[in-house]
Amino acid sequence: MAKKASSKTRAPTADDRIVVLTGKEIFLRSQYTSMLRASLEQTHGEIETFRFAGESSEIAEVLDECRSFGLMATHKLVIVDDADQLVRQDTRPMIERYAQNPSEQATLVFRGSKWNKGKLDDAIQKVGIVLKCDSVDAGTAIRWTQARANKAYETSIDPRSAGMLVERLGSDLGRIDTELSKLATAAGKGNPISPELITQLVGMTREDDVWTIQSYLLCGDASKTLHELHIIMNNSARGTHVPVSFACSDLARKLLGIAEGMEQGVNANTLAKDMKLWGPSRDPIMHTARKIGVKRARKLFDECIKADMALKSSSGLPLRTLEMLAISFSRVSR
Repeated sequence: MAKKASSKTRAPTADDRIVVLTGKEIFLRSQYTSMLRASLEQTHGEIETFRFAGESSEIAEVLDECRSFGLMATHKLVIVDDADQLVRQDTRPMIERYAQNPSEQATLVFRGSKWNKGKLDDAIQKVGIVLKCDSVDAGTAIRWTQARANKAYETSIDPRSAGMLVERLGSDLGRIDTELSKLATAAGKGNPISPELITQLVGMTREDDVWTIQSYLLCGDASKTLHELHIIMNNSARGTHVPVSFACSDLARKLLGIAEGMEQGVNANTLAKDMKLWGPSRDPIMHTARKIGVKRARKLFDECIKADMALKSSSGLPLRTLEMLAISFSRVSR
C-alpha cells in the first residue's frame, strides 16, 4: 500500500491501517478516534467496531479479528484500550509482522496513557500514524479554545477571553469543551463569547476543598450529604456554590461515561482509568454507574447542567438548588 507523506500533527484517516493514540489527554484520544471513525464511514460506509481491553486480551485474538471478514459491514474498527499492557516485548514481534502486511478491511487502533517506543513505531508509521495526546500547556489550550469555538460551535472567542476560560478551568480540554458548548449556546449562534459572559457563567473551579462533596454525594444518606454540603457552604468563600455545582456535574459526568462504557462492553478497569478514578472513590462510583444505567445517569447529568446554568445566571437560590442536587444523588445511590 502506498504511504502518503507523514505528519505527526495530522489527524488519522481511512488510509491508516494502524493508529496509535497515546497520552494522558483523554479528550484528544476520543476526538482523534471520532475523526478516524468519520473518515472510515465516509470511505467504507457502515463499519463494525470491536473493543479489546489490553490487560485481559491476547494479541492473537486482536489480530485474528483484524484479519477475519466482517459479517455486518465491509470494514472493521478494532480498538485496544490500555494498549501498553498488550503491546509488550513478547508481543511486539507479532505486531511488527502484522504491520508488514496489515488487513485492508480493518483499522487497528492502540489507545492508552502510555506507549513504549521502539522499532515497532517505524513499522507502524509506514502504514499508519503514532499520535501523542498529552496534556497541553496554557498557551496551547488558549489557541485550541479559539479554534474549537469556531469549528465546533460556530462562534468566536478572542485571545483574552480564551485566556480567562483557561485561567478558570485549567488546561483540561474536555472541561474547556463542555464550558464552550454552554457559552456558545448562551451567546447565540454567530455571536462571540465575551469576557462578561465568561465571568457570569464560568466560575473558578480550582478550589480543592469543595471537591470533598463528591465523597458524600453517593453515600445514600441524604441527611449526611446535606450536612456536609452546609459545612462546605458555610466555611468557604463567597461564590462557593459555583465550584460545588461543578463538582456535582463532574461526578454525574463520570457516572454517565462509565454507564455508557459498560453498556458498550468496555472493560471496567479501562473505564476507571479513563475517568481518572482511584482510591476509595472508585468502587462507589463504579457500583452506582452499574446500578443506575445510562438512562438514569443521563437524567442526573442533565439535572446538574440545568442547575449549573441556573446558578451562574443568578436564577434561583444557590443553597436550595444544591440541596435538591444532593437529594437527587442520594436517591440514585441508595
